[in-house]
Amino acid sequence: MDINTALNDVLVKLFRNINTIEEQSMRTGEYKDVTANDMHVIEAIGMDGQKNMTTVAKALRVTTGTLTIAVNSLVKKGYVDRTRSEEDRRVVLISLTPKGKEAFLHHRSFHEKMIESIVEQLSEEEKQVLEKALGRINRFFLSKIN
Repeated sequence: MDINTALNDVLVKLFRNINTIEEQSMRTGEYKDVTANDMHVIEAIGMDGQKNMTTVAKALRVTTGTLTIAVNSLVKKGYVDRTRSEEDRRVVLISLTPKGKEAFLHHRSFHEKMIESIVEQLSEEEKQVLEKALGRINRFFLSKIN
């Protein structure tokens, strides 16, 4: 197998495996109703208080309409609060509920454990090479986003 085929195979499998493991880790106990998409929205809202819908939609690279559908679901599930801005009633502000903050922290813990498990097996030199290579790969993919 040539290097291009091998790298393509690794990247495709890596992406798929991370998504599968991430979904499985979230769908435990009290978070059975959270999808990977829900978690991305929860992450984009974050723990720093209220954000407007437009800001979160831009961060997720989705339309405000698409975000509205996701937020509606998260409000029903009890993870997100939605209010209107006092200064401009047209602006919708969203924030995490206590349950949403718990889900955010649960997901962050998953990522921390995943990274710890990966890096504990690497030398310092391998960690630096991995960081540099993944940074380049990420910059390549970012350059392809419109």
